[in-house]
Amino acid sequence: MDTPPRPLQPGQLIARGVCRHLLSHDFVPIEEFSPERGRRVDVMALGPKGEIWVVECKSSRADFVSDAKWQGYLGWCDRYFWAVEADFPIDLLPEGTGLIIADAFDAEILRMAPETRLAPARRAALIRRFARDAARRLRRATDPRL
Repeated sequence: MDTPPRPLQPGQLIARGVCRHLLSHDFVPIEEFSPERGRRVDVMALGPKGEIWVVECKSSRADFVSDAKWQGYLGWCDRYFWAVEADFPIDLLPEGTGLIIADAFDAEILRMAPETRLAPARRAALIRRFARDAARRLRRATDPRL
C-alpha cells in the first residue's frame, strides 16, 4: 500500500512558489540540489543562456539566523537570492543579494541579485551535474523500483 505524501514544510512551500515563478522566466529549477559534496541549496535554476541562479528559502527569522553556510553558495551561481514570505523581516537579509517574496503558489523578484559570472570550467561541470541530477530524478519518478 502506498503511503500518503507528507505535508510540505514552510520552506518547501516557499520553494514551490519560487520554482513556479522561475519557470515563467524560462529558468528550469531543481529543489534541494547539491552542487558539490557537503552543500545543498534549496533551489538552483538554469536559465536559457546557461546562467545559474541559487535561491535560499527562509521561512522564519530563526531559520535565517541559524544558516551560517549561505556564503559558501556564492561561488556556485551567477546570481544569489533569498526567498521569503511577505511578512519576513527583510532588513535581516544581507545587502548585495537578491530578494524574492514568495508563497506556496507564486513569487515576485523584488530585488535582482548582482551578477557574478561563474568561471567557464565550473559552469560546464555544474551544468553537467545539474543535467545528470535532473535525469536521475525523472528516471526515479517514472520507475519507482529505482
